[in-house]
Amino acid sequence: MSYSTAGSLRAVTLDDVRGAQKMLSGVARVTALEGSRHLSRQVGTPVYLKCENLQRTGSFKLRGAYVRISGLLPEERAAGVVAASAGNHAQGVALASSLLGVRATVFMPKGAPLPKVGATREYGAEVRLRGQVVDESLAAAQEYAYDTGAVLIHPFDHPDVIAGQGTVGLEILEQCPEVRTVVVGMGGGGLAAGIAVAVKSLRPDVRIVGVQAAGAAAYPPSLAAGRPVSVRNPMTMADGIRVGRPGDVPFGIVDELVDEVRTVTEDELSTALLLCLERAKLVVEPAGASPVAALLSRPDTFDGPVVAVLSGGNVDPVLMERVLRHGMAAQGRYLAVRLRLTDRPGALASLLGTLSAVDANVLDVSHVRTDPRLGLTEAEVELHLETKGPAHCAEVGRALHDAGHTVLD
Repeated sequence: MSYSTAGSLRAVTLDDVRGAQKMLSGVARVTALEGSRHLSRQVGTPVYLKCENLQRTGSFKLRGAYVRISGLLPEERAAGVVAASAGNHAQGVALASSLLGVRATVFMPKGAPLPKVGATREYGAEVRLRGQVVDESLAAAQEYAYDTGAVLIHPFDHPDVIAGQGTVGLEILEQCPEVRTVVVGMGGGGLAAGIAVAVKSLRPDVRIVGVQAAGAAAYPPSLAAGRPVSVRNPMTMADGIRVGRPGDVPFGIVDELVDEVRTVTEDELSTALLLCLERAKLVVEPAGASPVAALLSRPDTFDGPVVAVLSGGNVDPVLMERVLRHGMAAQGRYLAVRLRLTDRPGALASLLGTLSAVDANVLDVSHVRTDPRLGLTEAEVELHLETKGPAHCAEVGRALHDAGHTVLD
């Protein structure tokens, strides 16, 4: 592909994205666009979900990786490719390399989820575990590239990668010609930049809204400064968008074409993930649920029809359990209470009977009888309860109070 990094609109063009779409024919799936009646009621306008969580390898990353590796010269292919990632990019590079007959080495953090490490190996890449975080893995990958001549495949900061991700935008326009707003999660910005190029080139009236996790939101200060700036120690459960600095190439495009960048909290991310699972029957990782989180946080601020891009579904089962509980707590459907009882036979049974009477589902009980803080006749109990919402939580609290129990802080 031909491109120039001198200016944002020249870095990636509509022709580049269309070329990528032809290249990806028969390789990447044209993922489904599913309507959501629940979200449509919440937002007050038709809402559709672009299901990149159902893409091969479980995310949109295959698109950009395949286009980037396809564009390598023969001598570059012979040298192999290298990448660094904790999950989605790793799997995209591994599968793309396997399909193109290119040797791939992927550096992953030592703490990367085992299912993602296993999947990357199964797609054909050699996996090397280096460092505790992705930045340390990236440093190892860069050193490997320098020593061996392998080509580093960046997850977002290259025009070919952005053009590949932009094919999502072309599919959105084909599947929902009447779209008025596209909402997409952002880390380094490759997906949002590619979608913006494709959509704005053909439909400049469509509004593009980027979404970042509040704890890893590098784009708002970068856009304010007019250049990419770093945020220290980005923290969020959404590892797919936990990026401390925008890419140079996508930043120019986002600055020019993305209409707004919003942030969402961890509570909003977990609530959105829970909604996708319960109402849409879709397994979505926290980063992929970020557009849904934005819709739920300010539902009356979107012109419809709206397309929310579910960018990926590669979520570690352990993290899924934690996030679902967090989401239930954020919705008032999960309640943790701690209180003290008189240490006598039947006291715990009486407490559980009080909870049963108000239809609170006990998930877990911790009963401590030996602790220096407790009196000789006291026991401390911590319960995790499933409830029906904030009103039910208040009812549980009243029932405990009426039964003579004092809930501890």
